[in-house]
Amino acid sequence: MATVYEIIQGINQAAANCYDGAHEASLATDGKAREAGLKREDGHYINDRRVMDGFGVKFHGPVLRLTYQAETRLKEVQSNGFEDEVASRLHEIVKFLKKEYKAITGNTLTLTKEGDHHILVQRISNYRTDVQAHCDYMIGGLKGVVGVNEGSSEERLDKAVRDWLSQGPKNKRPKNDTRKGK
Repeated sequence: MATVYEIIQGINQAAANCYDGAHEASLATDGKAREAGLKREDGHYINDRRVMDGFGVKFHGPVLRLTYQAETRLKEVQSNGFEDEVASRLHEIVKFLKKEYKAITGNTLTLTKEGDHHILVQRISNYRTDVQAHCDYMIGGLKGVVGVNEGSSEERLDKAVRDWLSQGPKNKRPKNDTRKGK
């Protein structure tokens, strides 16, 4: 049974193994080509137009947030099926993470999709756009991890302040307090 730290470390290493150029065996440090389903993996890495895209992972308690960022042309965004294409890229990245995690740790990684994917498209110019997408996945095998939204921050802050105040002196005034009364 892997600890929480080992699971997080394995996921981070799996994501790190998809650096730019890892899809080309001649550029990889270990000679193994790794394809994660990104646009930059299509075509030749020198002769073709460079495509800017990539992904990252963030952890929110027992939830893995997979983020995808790409720079695309405006006509690609306006075409039919653009949202499905971004969703399929997210799915391909998840498959890559699972496969790479298995190769690194020898254990399987269970990622259960939580909700829908979210896509934000922002216009850079009349020709280019910036696409940012994310999707949340519940990580299987994490025991005893508290979710981010469990318990409000005001309740925790109030409890922390009350605990701190309870440690102080009870009804004692400092020696230099010369006020009358309390």
